[in-house]
Amino acid sequence: MHIRTGFTIAFDTPGVTPMNLLLHVRPERRPDLVTPEVITFDPPVPASEHIDAFGNLCTRIVAPGGRITMSADFIVADDGLPDEQAPDAREIPVQDLPDDVLVYLLGSRYCDTDKLSQTAWGLFGGVAPGWNRVQAIVDYAHNRLRFDYQQADATRTAHDGHGQQVGVCRDFAHLAITLCRCMNIPARYATGYLGDIGVPKDPAPMDFSAWFEVFLDGPDGPRWYTFDARHNRPRIGRIVMARGRDATDCALTTSFGTAFLLRFDVHTDEVAEGSGAFAQAA
Repeated sequence: MHIRTGFTIAFDTPGVTPMNLLLHVRPERRPDLVTPEVITFDPPVPASEHIDAFGNLCTRIVAPGGRITMSADFIVADDGLPDEQAPDAREIPVQDLPDDVLVYLLGSRYCDTDKLSQTAWGLFGGVAPGWNRVQAIVDYAHNRLRFDYQQADATRTAHDGHGQQVGVCRDFAHLAITLCRCMNIPARYATGYLGDIGVPKDPAPMDFSAWFEVFLDGPDGPRWYTFDARHNRPRIGRIVMARGRDATDCALTTSFGTAFLLRFDVHTDEVAEGSGAFAQAA
C-alpha cells in the first residue's frame, strides 16, 4: 500500500533562533520513499543534517526572525500489515541483554521509574513474564488514563499521569514504558505518523502520534516489538520518525529561544496507485 503523508508547521520567532528538527522519517524507512521527502522552508534558510545518538535524522536551521513555515508532502510504501504479534515472546534476563539496550531500563526525564517501581511490582509481579506481562501493562495504562487533547502538558511525567489519570498519546506511552522498565523490561519511546487506516476516522485533527517498543525474545530471536497504550490494538501504517528514551529525545521541533506556534497541520492517508496524489506529492 501507499501512504501520502507530510506536514505544515509555522512558528513566529522574535529574533534569530536556532532550531533542531526531527521531521524526517527514520533512516530505516527511507528505502520505502516513493516520492522524495523534502522539507521546504519559507523563507528559505540553510539547513544541515546529522544522525543523533539514537539514530534519528535531525535537521538544524537558524530561523531569521518573524514567521517561518516548514512543510513536506511525500508518499511512503508500506507493507499494509498490522503491528506484529508474538504472544510467546519471552523476557530476556538483564545480564543477557545487549549493551546498547541497557539504557532503556533506566529512568529518564519523563519516565520516573523510582516513583512507580513499587506500584509496578504490586500490579504485575504476579503476571507471567514476557508478552503477557507487557500486554497487561498496556491494558493498565490504556484504562488508567483518559485521552484528552485539551489536557496536554509538556512537563507531565509518567508518575504525574498515573496520578492525574489523563493525558495525550505521549502520556500513555510514558506510563507504559515506565512500568515496563520497573519490571526490568527494556522499553523505548517512538513517534511518527499514524493515520486512520483500517479503523474508523478520528474526528480530532490529525497529529503526530506516540507509541513505544519493547525488547523481547521472539520466534526470530531478540528484537523490538511495537505496542500502543493509547489505542491498545494492532494498527496499520506506522511511519517512525524518531526513537529515544522518552519524548525528550524525540521532540520533533526544538527551538533555542522563543518560538510561538502559528500553524500545525499533519496529514497521513492511504492513496491509490496512479491517483492524483502521486503527482501532487512528487
